[in-house]
Amino acid sequence: MSITYRFKDQYAQHFITCTVHQWVDVFTRKEYIDILLDSLRFCQKQKGLQIYAWVVMTNHIHLIIGSKGKKLSDIIRDFKKYTASKIFEAIENNPKESRKNWMLWLLKKEEQIWFWEAGYHAEHIFSHDFFQTKLNYIHHNPVKAKIVEKEEEYIYSSCCDFYGNRKGLLELEEI
Repeated sequence: MSITYRFKDQYAQHFITCTVHQWVDVFTRKEYIDILLDSLRFCQKQKGLQIYAWVVMTNHIHLIIGSKGKKLSDIIRDFKKYTASKIFEAIENNPKESRKNWMLWLLKKEEQIWFWEAGYHAEHIFSHDFFQTKLNYIHHNPVKAKIVEKEEEYIYSSCCDFYGNRKGLLELEEI
């Protein structure tokens, strides 16, 4: 991983992207998204993860995060390790998963789970304008992907918190 995409300050705000291996569309089922969101909530409560903005797409997530506890690199490492095993297990045990064999085959390498691509493409949030650029990018992602027509309609995003039309699924830090 290039040094330009590492956490420059382990406690400062960063924009990150975590991508499912092979860009597999795992997050099309609520049960897998719930595991992801529950893990983020745990990281917030137990590890000091601060979430400023987020979106879950079908095969990746974007977050603007910081930390008031553990190092961001440690939090993200633990988050990815935990969610990889739990989501893989959920796929294995889901009798309604029509893509089960295909997904399990793609998400394993030499008998090891390979759920997430390596890295997280961290970009330091160095100004309010850069924060706004990344925030707009995050919230516009579901529109660009043609999942919704209006960004505030997408439930798996922090956009509704910013528009004030409903409470989102994750607690957000004040900007």
